[in-house]
Amino acid sequence: MTLEQFLTDWHSDSPTTEVRTSGSTGTPKTLTVEKERMRASAIATCRFLGLHKGDTALLCLSTDHIAGKMMAVRSIVWGLSLQDIGATGHPMAHIDKAPVFAAMVPMQVFNSLTVDDERRKLMQIKHLIIGGGAVDERLEAQLRHFPNAVWSTYGMTETLSHIAMRRISGSEASLWYTPLDGVSVGTDDDGRLWIDAPHVCASRLLTNDIAVMHSDGRHFRIKGRADNVVCCGGIKMQMEEIEAQLRPHLHMPFMITKCKDKKFGEIVCIIVECDDTDTVADTCNRVLDKYSRPRLYVKTSSLPLTDNGKPARRTAQIMAENVYEDGPYDIFRI
Repeated sequence: MTLEQFLTDWHSDSPTTEVRTSGSTGTPKTLTVEKERMRASAIATCRFLGLHKGDTALLCLSTDHIAGKMMAVRSIVWGLSLQDIGATGHPMAHIDKAPVFAAMVPMQVFNSLTVDDERRKLMQIKHLIIGGGAVDERLEAQLRHFPNAVWSTYGMTETLSHIAMRRISGSEASLWYTPLDGVSVGTDDDGRLWIDAPHVCASRLLTNDIAVMHSDGRHFRIKGRADNVVCCGGIKMQMEEIEAQLRPHLHMPFMITKCKDKKFGEIVCIIVECDDTDTVADTCNRVLDKYSRPRLYVKTSSLPLTDNGKPARRTAQIMAENVYEDGPYDIFRI
């Protein structure tokens, strides 16, 4: 969907519009949402950031998904000056002057940091919000000393983009997400985050994200997704946490997944864009404890990703299970 198509739909008489989920943990689906709730979400973000009418905003995300749609809605309801350059991996290469406000996915930020001119313009953005995936420690370290505000966002299609933000840069940098006004959060008995945001969700939303609540009962941290837990021999491990431990040591694209096993119930698996699985295995054995170490190494030419660049976890699990079931076993290790 182009921006023009979305705007035509937005300005139609219908009180609702359709948004599509990313499919990062399953099959993408289409949701029908109320435009009034999208307006409320846009206002909450603009107020949180302290944006002003006439501020420039960059649209470099696809309007097929909620992140791109919401950039357009924020511009409409808050009177921002929107610059649409289309979805691109190097957004800073397509503009001459940095905007006041921009939303990107981690891959776009990473790419921009690799080119001096793009990095310079990235640093000049007054408010940069990063969503659509976790900001890893190495990327966060590069952004920590940026002169302006860089934020990691938390949200999903069902919450019409983010409902909380975490400052990455400057003296206000934090490990904890701060909910926007009108949003309450907590955890259930299994540690899954629930969200009460009546301006964007008609009822309480129970997520699949495992969260840790701050002692103040308001701020929170995300450990990973409940469906990304590997239970191996009764020991539960979070895929995202294993990836975080390996990321400083593995310099090729990789992804942790799991597959079923008769003996252990489930085993940790790793999918890598690398032919040298011996070196990967040596690194895993050196860095990880015995419970977290992969028992299956799968080589691939490209990691399974959704169409907006998120890890396609379900596809990865199917890949691992197919290899585990069919062999070859030269990449299987106990």
